[in-house]
Amino acid sequence: MPTQLKHRLIIVLLSGCPPFFAADYCQAETLEQAWDAAMGKNHQIKSAEADTRASEQQLYAAQGQRLPELNVASGYTQLNESPAAKAHFLGQTAQFTTAQAGSVKAQAMASLPIFTSGRISHGIQAAEAALQAAQHIESSSVLDIKMQVAEVYIAVLRSEGGLQVAQGHVDSLGAHFKDVCNLFEQGVVAKNDLLAAQVELANAQQLLLVARKQVDFAKSHYNQLLVRELTDSVHLAAQFPQIPQGTLVALTTNAVSERPELLVLAQQIEALQQQAQSVKAATLPQVSLNGGYQYQENQYQAFQGLWMVNVGMQWKVFDGSIRHNSDALVKQAMSLKEQRDDLNSLIHLQVRQAWLESQETHERIHVAQQAIAQGDENMKLTTDLYQQGLTTNTEVLKAEELRAKTHDNFNNAHYDEALANLRLRRAMGIL
Repeated sequence: MPTQLKHRLIIVLLSGCPPFFAADYCQAETLEQAWDAAMGKNHQIKSAEADTRASEQQLYAAQGQRLPELNVASGYTQLNESPAAKAHFLGQTAQFTTAQAGSVKAQAMASLPIFTSGRISHGIQAAEAALQAAQHIESSSVLDIKMQVAEVYIAVLRSEGGLQVAQGHVDSLGAHFKDVCNLFEQGVVAKNDLLAAQVELANAQQLLLVARKQVDFAKSHYNQLLVRELTDSVHLAAQFPQIPQGTLVALTTNAVSERPELLVLAQQIEALQQQAQSVKAATLPQVSLNGGYQYQENQYQAFQGLWMVNVGMQWKVFDGSIRHNSDALVKQAMSLKEQRDDLNSLIHLQVRQAWLESQETHERIHVAQQAIAQGDENMKLTTDLYQQGLTTNTEVLKAEELRAKTHDNFNNAHYDEALANLRLRRAMGIL
């Protein structure tokens, strides 16, 4: 059998798919499909999306401060006496009514900010930065969930591969036990060989039960993460994204530019700085245009309804709290800068660690592949020698233990490499 085809068959077997169903392998659920299913139902993603929508509304609110403000008010007033005025004419006192005792008052006033010393513009820029930060937080949440799904996805495949190894170990020891029984009946071997083979077979059967439990739990965990029934059928394909190419320096550079966590902090710093400028601008001149219509019901007044327009300026020459509020926001921005620098260093470390793990697991696969062939051949030769009475039962059991270990090592190395590559992509922010 060609080496490439043999390796493909091994991977299909480790994925839990019987070789007869290799043609249907592509019909199994892929990692991309698992990610899509998780994204549509995960509560953490929905929470992040809601935060983004909230930030959008805050941006609209900040932009709305540039628009005219219209206030409409109305009321009815009843006095116990009609308002009157006194007048003195040639030593005589006269009194006349100036308004009626009950009257309606209404007004519609509009106000438009003309100049705010940057208070509104800085507020809008702060809201825009906060929205971008929320979007990057949402992206980071997506990466976290995708990594969780990937880890559980690989855990299912790993456990299924472990079950195949455990089943192969039982089958091999079962065949050896039959050989020992035949030789014992012929009087060729002692009873302790029979007992030892029986004990090893029983131990292998217990390990098989443990492997089955691990498969069941891994699949249940997978269904739970994708918000499905725990008992739903799980059939996964051992297909994973491509390995990131490039030197460690290039991969690290890409990670620093792509990681949403760094972009979140950068935008949060910008938002705080803009908020500080907006708060500080409140102490500078604020000019607005005001106008509207006022109505005062009064039969003694010549004009009950009046139109008015006004240009007003407000300047807080001194406010004991605004400066401190602005300084507090600046200090918070400085704190986030320190966190950003620390995270930048941590990302360098994460990329390096994931890259080293990827390199190590890739080399382990080649070693494990060679060991599988050697372990299988060693088991075959040792069994033949035992059947010919040229070696001991202990050597056969030891050879089978080594054979099973090589298959288990390959199973772990294969999925360790897949997991390491996914972690490298996560560290780079491109999962």
